[in-house]
Amino acid sequence: MSNAGKSRIAVVFDFDDTLAPDSTSQLLASLGVDVQRFWLECVAPLIEAGWDPVPAYLYRILQWSQEGRLSEPITRDVLKRAGASLELYPGVDTLFQRLRDYADACAEGIQLEFYVISSGLQEVIDSSCIRAQLTQVWACDFHHEAETGPAVYPRNIVSFTDKTRYLFQIEKGLIAPRAESDPFAVNRKLADADLRIPFEHMLYVGDGYTDVPCFSLVSRRGGVALAVVDPDRSERWGRAWGFIEQGRAMNLSPTDYRDRGHTEMILKMALQSVCERIALESHTYRR
Repeated sequence: MSNAGKSRIAVVFDFDDTLAPDSTSQLLASLGVDVQRFWLECVAPLIEAGWDPVPAYLYRILQWSQEGRLSEPITRDVLKRAGASLELYPGVDTLFQRLRDYADACAEGIQLEFYVISSGLQEVIDSSCIRAQLTQVWACDFHHEAETGPAVYPRNIVSFTDKTRYLFQIEKGLIAPRAESDPFAVNRKLADADLRIPFEHMLYVGDGYTDVPCFSLVSRRGGVALAVVDPDRSERWGRAWGFIEQGRAMNLSPTDYRDRGHTEMILKMALQSVCERIALESHTYRR
């Protein structure tokens, strides 16, 4: 592995219910939708009929947009406007710089990179206030026949195991614009010395079932998997605790990222662990 690869750490987040309350629900609410009814009465029956949950919700959004059941059709401007007004969890807007400062204090020359892998909507996340802090976002998106026209078809779908593909892209350094021109490059084998960020230098943070394959992969490959849960969503507590009991995630903390809070402390402890591992090889750890 190159010296550059040894000094990089990737912190990879899910987005919905991890960094922000469900962004698709926020989009739908802004378009006059009864969100609970949409998920329970319109999406859930498709899932019960055998649909994958992610294409199920994308299909329903497109259907409602095309049938005029939204206050506006799903255009790029609508998606960008929803992203610009997204509610984030407390402390998310300043979290990234605080973690960079901490990593820099732990070890010399650490390059901290942040990624999002989400089953939410790409243009919504790309328009959020934290996008500039992220090296890359991978999420679902729509095809639009015209620049200002409505969405007509899903272009990319990121479901459960699809998320793991992007972890391998991070490992191999296949990030934009390189990966966009060669989508099959992720399948090529690389020598360990050529990996850009090995799995043992990754932290993965997520909240739900779509994150289980990433939790398992990162943990199995020597990285750190952390589960978070919205403290106001008590119906999800048991599921989140199950990730700990099943050994899929190492720790569970609330979706509150404020300075000196519990979740920031857990993230910093995980970062310190990786920094110490790197320092053992380069002898740059600062006590």
